Amino acid sequence: MDDKGEPPSTLRAKSLFLIGRNSRGNWVVTDQSGLCGGMFVNRTEAVKFAMFENGNRPQAVILVPGILELDMSRKPRAAVPPRPALEPVARAA
Repeated sequence: MDDKGEPPSTLRAKSLFLIGRNSRGNWVVTDQSGLCGGMFVNRTEAVKFAMFENGNRPQAVILVPGILELDMSRKPRAAVPPRPALEPVARAA
């Protein structure tokens, strides 16, 4: 992957990435939430992608020994709702 690519989001940089082969023998990468991933021509490219997306943290890349299918139909996990804005407290005069 070249250095001109889009930088990883801070959300993905905190994710675990799974790498393995699907039932057809293709190399697959997916993050733990199922929001980011892809199929790759070889293991080296899959590892490069996972490392780039997770902020170059090898401890956050897991090689799956069995079959790993890329699920494109999976819905993302519900996001944490934003906190309500704090309103200024009126001071007693």
